[in-house]
Amino acid sequence: MNRIALAASLAAVAATSVAFPSHAQYPDRPLKLVVPWAAGGDTDNIFRPFAPLMQKHFGQTVVIANVGGASGTKGAKEVKDAPADGYTVLGVHDYIHSTYYTGVADVNHADFEPICLVASTPSVLTASPKTAWSDMKGLLADAKARPGQISVGATLGSTSHFFPALVEKATGVKFKYVSYEGLAPRMNAILGGHIDLTDSNLTQKGKVEAGQLKFLGIAAEKRNPEMPNVPTLKELGVNVVYDVNRGLVAPKATPAPALAKLETACLAAAKEPAFAAAMKLQGTEVRLMDRKAYGAWLKQNDDLNRTISKDLGLLKR
Repeated sequence: MNRIALAASLAAVAATSVAFPSHAQYPDRPLKLVVPWAAGGDTDNIFRPFAPLMQKHFGQTVVIANVGGASGTKGAKEVKDAPADGYTVLGVHDYIHSTYYTGVADVNHADFEPICLVASTPSVLTASPKTAWSDMKGLLADAKARPGQISVGATLGSTSHFFPALVEKATGVKFKYVSYEGLAPRMNAILGGHIDLTDSNLTQKGKVEAGQLKFLGIAAEKRNPEMPNVPTLKELGVNVVYDVNRGLVAPKATPAPALAKLETACLAAAKEPAFAAAMKLQGTEVRLMDRKAYGAWLKQNDDLNRTISKDLGLLKR
């Protein structure tokens, strides 16, 4: 090799080492975990206990950054546009599919590298105590008598919109949707009696027991042992099973050594008993998939969300 070629080769190696440190050096600074919703919401409550456990296995501080807005799209775009250096990840859920197909967002799962899936939370149809009905039968009778008048708080185009829309499709009723950015403002609205229904989960168990909310049915295959008195929607004749699945993704083209380290830390954190205990409090199951399995699942879930969007008349692309 002549001196010019050797110099060019050394320069290329040097440029690569500047762009991404060697595997032995990574990580050498904190990891930013972007949660695309406000603090105190469901997704934040999943990743808050997860972050210190991942930090333990990652070897550097894991810092949560709440970047809410545009049905989770603002945070997703921030991560999509971040340097692909292994120091920024997104805490994502099924909204990444639904907002894309309903035209709310121009970012989708294919803009990211999968890391691992960690949790699955079944949705619960939840009512204000100010409503006249106390069960699903009463709701459906009222909804059929007053089409388009029962209000549902939802983040439009996201999972909290898809879930009640599936209930509409399964039962032939029509709701009136009121837009809120995330769970926390929806909870404030329903607790204040400003809306009739919303999508929530078993984290609201205490409010139900205090008479501040009513659980009408859980969208799972079987009842949850934490609230065994809450029937499944299928038991009630509403053939809807729906959950929200959360995992970590990184910017496209993140180097393989970084993805391998992130995957290892993510899987180890999700296997910690402390994470399972925290998820139990969130009405959530630990659902673990490695990078390869999660990537295949994301593609399958993307196809499913496109079909649901089309079936619900919400498909925009």
